[in-house]
Amino acid sequence: MRLIDVDGTQVGIIETREALERARQASLDLVEVAPQSRPPVCRIMDYGKWKYEQKKKEHKARAKRHGMEMKEVRIRTPKIGKHDLDIKVQRARGFLERGDRVQFTLRFRGREMVHQNLGREVLNSVKAALNEVAKVERNFRMEGRVLTMVLASTAKPRPAKRASPKQAPTKSAAAESQPESAAPAEPVPPPAEAPPESPAPAEPAPPPAEAPPESPAPAEPVPPPAEAPPESPAPAEPAG
Repeated sequence: MRLIDVDGTQVGIIETREALERARQASLDLVEVAPQSRPPVCRIMDYGKWKYEQKKKEHKARAKRHGMEMKEVRIRTPKIGKHDLDIKVQRARGFLERGDRVQFTLRFRGREMVHQNLGREVLNSVKAALNEVAKVERNFRMEGRVLTMVLASTAKPRPAKRASPKQAPTKSAAAESQPESAAPAEPVPPPAEAPPESPAPAEPAPPPAEAPPESPAPAEPVPPPAEAPPESPAPAEPAG
């Protein structure tokens, strides 16, 4: 096997038994790093430490990917005008400079499916325009009537601007700003209190409403006077 020492120097091709003895003397591990090559390449190293560093790197990469967002820029037709395409490119540039990934989506409608090469030309021009701040993460992919492409950011994300706290003037600076012969200001007298307002006279209560006069009860009808009985005729005197 071909052996690499712990400090990275090339030892050369040696027997496996000798390589194991070297690793045992250094209290380290003999790790095969390139099994496909002939002869295979092994290295003397601390395998536990190397594995820990690999996990740490994966954790950092995962956290960085989690902080990124996938933005989408839609192109509705492969016959898009140059001015409209420039607007979409500038919008994607803002996302990429912020550290996000961008997916371009180009949709073919009707007979436009016959001219898929036009869509690829549009996305190639987008790639060329954003070459300074992006790299291709996933090249053209046709899904039904939609052609997609994903670009990843290569620019350093711009840090958010933070307002610097205002520093209070020092004592010496405040003293220099004041004139030396300035007399102390006189205290301002408190404003005179306004006399209490006299309460407004109460409005007289309106007189109670007079009750409507009661209508007199109807008089009872007077009964007619009883008729006197007819007087009986006086008896006739006898004739003498």
